[in-house]
Parts: sequence; structure tokens; C-alpha cells
Amino acid sequence: MARAVAIGLMSGTSYDGVDVALIETDGETIGRLGPTGYRPYNDQEREVVRRAIAVAVHLTDRNARPAMLPEAEELVTDMHAEAVEAFLAANAMAPSEVAVVGFHGQTVLHRPDRGLTIQLGNGKALAGRLGIPVVYDFRAADVAAGGHGAPMVPVFHRAMLRLLKREHPVGVLNLGGVANVTFVDGNAGLVACDTGPGNALIDDFLRLRSGQPQDDEGRTAAAGIVDEAAIERVLAHPFFAKPPPKSLDRNAFRHWVAEEGRLASKSTPDGAATLTAITAAAVARAIIMLPRPPARWIVAGGGTRNPTLMRMLAERLAPAPVETAGAVGWSADALEAQAFAYLAVRTLKGLPLTYPTTTGVPRPLTGGIVARP
Repeated sequence: MARAVAIGLMSGTSYDGVDVALIETDGETIGRLGPTGYRPYNDQEREVVRRAIAVAVHLTDRNARPAMLPEAEELVTDMHAEAVEAFLAANAMAPSEVAVVGFHGQTVLHRPDRGLTIQLGNGKALAGRLGIPVVYDFRAADVAAGGHGAPMVPVFHRAMLRLLKREHPVGVLNLGGVANVTFVDGNAGLVACDTGPGNALIDDFLRLRSGQPQDDEGRTAAAGIVDEAAIERVLAHPFFAKPPPKSLDRNAFRHWVAEEGRLASKSTPDGAATLTAITAAAVARAIIMLPRPPARWIVAGGGTRNPTLMRMLAERLAPAPVETAGAVGWSADALEAQAFAYLAVRTLKGLPLTYPTTTGVPRPLTGGIVARP
């Protein structure tokens, strides 16, 4: 199959901005990883997304757009359009050079237990504005078929690992708002799941305590003391004993962690340290659910910019070495954007995006909706 030039877009559960990435792929192999870009959200835009998440928690219909959700969806679409337009201009590219855009949208609710996953973003409007075909709403078909709708990127992780010479099995860990792992063992079937909280609860705690959007470079957590008893109480949640596949909403553990972690009584450094250790411990706990322990780990996502979290991960995952995506030549920040470019091409070719062992879907399943300009 001929390789196509595709652009992928990702705004994750940390909702700090839009990652943009270009790749060339035939939907199976990856030919070239092209340039990447980033369009940050300003404080006002982040607040709109935050409010949209708060409104969406009560939804029972994934197509409903009450209250301020239409405003948020239009804003999300415009921000993604601006990100692509700036990316094309920066790289002196014409829209006609791009075969497809993979548009994940902004997740505001992910509750597969209720048959719901909602990503804001108008794919038809984006295709019309850019003049490029757009694949969007990637998760809906999987959830409608009884799957978890997440993680979506394991098939891309496998393709990326084929470009590396690393001892298998490999655990590819994404540290976004929620953390998830892909277990790749040669040509054996993929296994994947969410491991637990990623950056989201740390970010929210720092925002509440200090007004800062995140724990910059993990400095606050580095100054605190980890409450190991609190970690064990948090990990007693039934989710951590479930075998994969399994997935989480961004806010799934908010109240549980606050209560079992007894955050209200902790100083800001101690609370940040304990939340950071919970993320690392949840990843380590997930190992017992995998077919066998990974021989090594490759870590991507915003959490790689947190040295305290990376140190805690290395301690809890030892003796398996832990490498960042950047250290192996991948993009730590744009990996998921690259993945949705790859998935968009797979959608165009009718190839599976998700599998029984990655999302719990009954059979390998394609997904996404194609909007043409």
C-alpha cells in the first residue's frame, strides 16, 4: 500500500494545548516521522475546557450539547484549526500535500461502563476550514461495540517499536492526564490498559493549592514526604485488581484519592509527593496484570517532564530500565499526535484500530468518521 502524508492532532486530559505531528505511513509501517508543533491554550481557553468537563459529567447522551458545551466545541475546533494552519505555514506546506488529518478532539467524559465517551470537536467544520479530509470520533465505535474505547494507541506503539532494537517484552507507558501502558512482546498479541491516574490529579491539586497549572519539574513533590500508607489505601480500589483491558475517566479517582490519600490534611509538598508516588505505584501494580514483566520501559507524555515522577517510576520499576521517548529518538510530547495520524490512515484503509486485548472490544475493529471538505 502507498504511504500517505498524515497530520495528527491531540489535546489530552491535561488540556494544556494541541500537539501537532506529521508522519508518512501506509497504515502498517511508518516511513517517516516528520515535524511536530504545539499550540498552547491560554488561561481563558483552559477554563472553558475545564467548565466543559464539569458540565459533561452529568451527560447521558453523547450527542447532547447543553449549557456551554456548544461554545466549548466551537472553541476546541477553532484551536485545532489554528494549530494546523500555523503548522502548515511554519513548514511551508500546502493543504493539498496532506492526505488526512487525525482529529482526536477534547475528551470531556469517558465512561465506557455507561456506554459513553465524548470528545468535543466538529470534524466536518475542521475539514471544511482546512480543505483536508479529517478522521474524527475515533473512540465511539469501540465503546458502542462494548469496548472501553481506550487505550487507542497500542497498534501505533507496536509499529514504532519495529523501528527500534530493544529487548522484548517492552512496556510503553504514556503519562498523560491518565496513565496507560502497551505491552509488546515480539509478534505476540498486544495487551494494553489504563494503569491509573497520570498527571491529572497532581495538576488539579497544585491548581487548587497554589493556582499553578502543574508541578513544574516536580519541584513541589520533591520537597514533600510520601505517605506510603496512603498509597496502599488508594491501591485497594477494585480497579487496580482488574485484569486488562480497562480504562478510566480523567476524574475517576478524584474523590477516592482525596479521601484515602487524606489530602486535605497534608501540606502542599506532601500532597504532591504522595500523588506523584500514587501514579508511579499504580504503574508498578499493573505489572502483575501483564503476561510477564516488561524487560524495559519507554515512557512518553507530559509526565516525562517531571523528574520527580520519573525518579519514582525508575525506583518502582527496577530492575527493568526506564527510558524516555526522547532518549530512544521518539517524541515524548507528540507521540499521541503521531498516533492519531497513523490511526487516521488505518481508518481510511479499513484496518483495525482496537483489539479484544487492548480495549475489550469483541473483535478487531476499525473506527473513526471520515469528513471530507
